[in-house]
Amino acid sequence: MAPTTFTLLLIASFAILHRAMAGDPDIISDFLVPSNVTPPVDGSFFTYTGMRVIIGEQPPYTFTVLKASMAEFPALNGESVSYAVLQFPVDTVNPPHTHPRSAELLFLAQGVLEVGFVDTTNKLYNQTLQPGDMFIFPKGLVHFQYNCGQTPALAISAFGSASAGTVSIPSTVFSTGIDDNILAKAFKTDVITIEAIKAGLAPKS
Repeated sequence: MAPTTFTLLLIASFAILHRAMAGDPDIISDFLVPSNVTPPVDGSFFTYTGMRVIIGEQPPYTFTVLKASMAEFPALNGESVSYAVLQFPVDTVNPPHTHPRSAELLFLAQGVLEVGFVDTTNKLYNQTLQPGDMFIFPKGLVHFQYNCGQTPALAISAFGSASAGTVSIPSTVFSTGIDDNILAKAFKTDVITIEAIKAGLAPKS
């Protein structure tokens, strides 16, 4: 039986919906200029210099992320791409987190990293990366990176969104005002333990 017009339209609509949900919205111009920038723009508008601070500098003492997303680099608006440089001193971790609007493709430039993500069946996929290795963290899944080596590590991450977003699991769960009793029941522990976890996550003065 030949497919009906309605069936074909339904199939087409699902394809369009899938494309629309796959990343940032398409734009109908060559690029987007923010309202607070007066046209015409020149090459400096498409240049981001925020990463220069890491060139020739000593590694930081704490885990550090330098981002080039739409917030820092407005020219990325509409381009469906962003970037981050991750610096890991020895024995530091990028805590479990998600990026709700993009997958993450990580390239390890220096050091050794233990990385992994958990899928929706609660299966862990982990790997120890060496310099030159790449690892993909699928969109929206909880993942982490840990410097398990003896030297500082440097990684570069690319995202398929100008604003991938980051949801830190520890901060989201324990630092947003969810009632201690609810957390104690959810984690099958007591309020004292929850309070101790919250105290450990509190900013140090």
